[in-house]
Amino acid sequence: MVGLLLCVLCVSAVNPPARIVSTAPSITEMLYALGLGDRVVGVTTFCHYPPEAASKPKIGNYLRPDLETIVALRPDLVVMERTGVRQAERLPALKLNVVEVDDGTIPGIYESIQRIGAAAGVPDRAAALCAEIRGGLDQIRERLAQLPRRRILFVVGHTPGRLEDLIAAGRGSYLDQVMELAGAANIFRDAVATYPKVSIEQVLARNPEVIVDMGEMAQTTGVTEQQKRAVVALWNRYPVLAAVKQRRVFAVASDIFVVPGPRVVEAARAFAQMAHPEVQF
Repeated sequence: MVGLLLCVLCVSAVNPPARIVSTAPSITEMLYALGLGDRVVGVTTFCHYPPEAASKPKIGNYLRPDLETIVALRPDLVVMERTGVRQAERLPALKLNVVEVDDGTIPGIYESIQRIGAAAGVPDRAAALCAEIRGGLDQIRERLAQLPRRRILFVVGHTPGRLEDLIAAGRGSYLDQVMELAGAANIFRDAVATYPKVSIEQVLARNPEVIVDMGEMAQTTGVTEQQKRAVVALWNRYPVLAAVKQRRVFAVASDIFVVPGPRVVEAARAFAQMAHPEVQF
């Protein structure tokens, strides 16, 4: 196995792929962070960071990439997420070089960057990027080490205009890991599901000190400040909540919270500032 991996690395270094297709926003961000943006020839309709990625040819959406479009782009490397959607099984039969990554956790981000770097012939860049991310996260962790953990709720979904059918970040989620690192305690960390459905009564009982609501803003582009204020107003109807009393209810619409990748440091810093505004970063 080691010999095979070394062989793959050697081949990648000698003949690095010149035409790369990304099938997920997180992968696109990694490719650009590795300095490979000029080699990217296809991305999903959800890939809009960095801004130049939005002008690349589209291969369909994140959940259902179009295999015919991918083949037509003549890629010599396709990077896919390891998910329950098994398009990757068909790509080798089409004589396409495929690398699968699993970036759903912070350790997974490092591993994914390293796998992409190896496949693209830039392992040194991958190592440097991972070191930069680790350094940034370590700095945030150290700054908050002696501070109390603030109880936090992250809402990933709810009925538009109402606090019903709430879906929160739970145990084992990427968001749970980032919030913990940023000096916060996820109030639904004990949930069985990664993204549990919860009630407003459960939220009231657990009384979060910080609420971050992205429930109506899954499409992160084009969200107005008026829309955000309307979401905050929904929570203000519950003045008994510590987060409402302390004016720590935040409506957010940013990919940094839902796209695991090189901007994880930015996400951790945002959480840290919401949970601990008294600390300067």
